[in-house]
Amino acid sequence: MAEQKKQKPEDISETEEMEPAESAEETEEETEESAAETSEDGEDSEGGEDSGEGSAGEDGAKSWNERRASKKQARQNKKEEAFKEQIAQLEDRVKRQMAEFENFRKRTEREKQAMFETGARSVIEKMLPVVDNFERGLATVPEENKEDPFVDGMNRVYRQLLTELDNIGVKQIEAVGQEFDPNLHNAVMQVTSEEYESGIVAQELQKGYTYRDSVVRHSMVAVVE
Repeated sequence: MAEQKKQKPEDISETEEMEPAESAEETEEETEESAAETSEDGEDSEGGEDSGEGSAGEDGAKSWNERRASKKQARQNKKEEAFKEQIAQLEDRVKRQMAEFENFRKRTEREKQAMFETGARSVIEKMLPVVDNFERGLATVPEENKEDPFVDGMNRVYRQLLTELDNIGVKQIEAVGQEFDPNLHNAVMQVTSEEYESGIVAQELQKGYTYRDSVVRHSMVAVVE
C-alpha cells in the first residue's frame, strides 16, 4: 500500500483562510429595527430576569416605534403640503391665463368691430354722392316723362339703393321743420320765413345721413334768422 501523505499544518491553515466570510452589513433602518428586536428577544431569553425589566424593554421598543411612525407621518404631511401648494400655484396660473385669453378675445372682437365700422363708413361715404346724383337726375325729369320706361327703371334702382342702405343701418337725417342741431346740421345760410320760427331749419340743400347712430354726413341747411 502506498503510504498516505500527511497533511501539513500549513495546508490546513490555508484552507481555513480561503473559506468565504459572510457579509454583516445592514442599512441604518434595518440596524435600528434589528436592535429593537434583539432587545426584545434578549429580554425574553433571559429567564432569570423579573417581569419589570421585560416590561421596560417592551415600553422602550414601543416608544421607539412610535417615534419612528411620528417622523414618517411628519415627512408625509410635509410632502402633502408641498404638493398642495404646487397645485394651488398651477391652478392660479391657469386662471390667470384663462382671464388673459378672455381679455384678448374681447379686445380682438372690439378691434374687429371697429375695423368693420370704419370700412363700412368709408363705403357709405362713397355711395352717398351716387344717391345725390340719382336725386338730381330724377328731379330734372319733366312731369309728363316720369312714366317713361327709362325713367321708371332709374327710379326703381334709386329706391332699391335706398332700401339696401336702410337695411345696413343708414338713415336719412330729418332737417326741414326741425330745430337746428349742430350735431346733425350744417348751417350754410340764414333766411327769413313766415312759416317757421327763428332757429328752425327752413330749407335742406343737401341730405345728411347717419350710420348706426353716428353721423356720416351732416345735412347742409338754411336756418331761419
